[in-house]
Amino acid sequence: MPTTAPAFADATASDSALRRFLHGLPGVDAVGLEARAASLGTRSIKTTAKAYAIDLAISMIDLTTLEGADTPGKVRALAAKAVHPDPTDRTTPRTAAVCVYPDMAATAVAALAGSGVKVASVATAFPAGRAALDVKLADVRDAVAAGADEIDMVIDRGAFLSGRYLKVYEEILAVKAECGSARLKVIFETGELSTYDNIRRASWLGMLAGADFIKTSTGKVGTNATPANTLLMLEAVRDFREQTGVQIGVKPAGGIRTSKDAVKFLVLVNETAGEDWLDNHWFRFGASSLLNDLLMQRQKLSTGRYSGPDYVTVD
Repeated sequence: MPTTAPAFADATASDSALRRFLHGLPGVDAVGLEARAASLGTRSIKTTAKAYAIDLAISMIDLTTLEGADTPGKVRALAAKAVHPDPTDRTTPRTAAVCVYPDMAATAVAALAGSGVKVASVATAFPAGRAALDVKLADVRDAVAAGADEIDMVIDRGAFLSGRYLKVYEEILAVKAECGSARLKVIFETGELSTYDNIRRASWLGMLAGADFIKTSTGKVGTNATPANTLLMLEAVRDFREQTGVQIGVKPAGGIRTSKDAVKFLVLVNETAGEDWLDNHWFRFGASSLLNDLLMQRQKLSTGRYSGPDYVTVD
């Protein structure tokens, strides 16, 4: 089965070839990576630039509800918020997508019809990924049949951590084939990969297998998106495009809750991958609570007053 990167066909020809390629990637200087991420996080963004960054961040949010207690009513309410995040100000950008479980995808599709807001669905036995491949593929087929525009899959971290890279690669290929026209986001669960070297390897593995996006986390473990792991993934997509001409998106997810945090991540994008990624087709925030803080900061910039959390909906 072909990949999006024919230049690396030899690297994926066998388990041993893939291992050699992934372990041949340059090792990550953890101290240098964290220092650069921290340094970029100190950049000061003021006035007009801050207003632009807040609107850009809103437009990049995958507004997410992934709870066992999700109901059709909650999904419809979330969809309404995605289309009009601030009902008192129709100049507020729409979010990029609403992200739900597969059984809620049809509800989201109906609620968002004609809005331009995408429907993303997690799949492949999210969040643990502990299921047989045929079960995972059925999960994807259900979401695509319901009308999902995007599929967020989780990799088999057990297979990856035990060095069975070809199994992970072939599973991503199989899921990609089931996606049809839907874009595929591949979630690594960086908090479980333990090392930056593993995050770099997972990034390249996902891109070689045809991911449209690489995504940090499910939001369901203790360590999710961080500036350092996102910086590392941004470096990977930048280098991949330089070598293949193929552009891949990045989605940090989990733990990004404030406007200040979001702006730091946008600085990382601009300074690492470049302006081509400053668009919701190529960069997303996986978040549920971030939008409210962005809305409060946006109101403060426009009115000079801080309205407080009582003036935004609680999801």
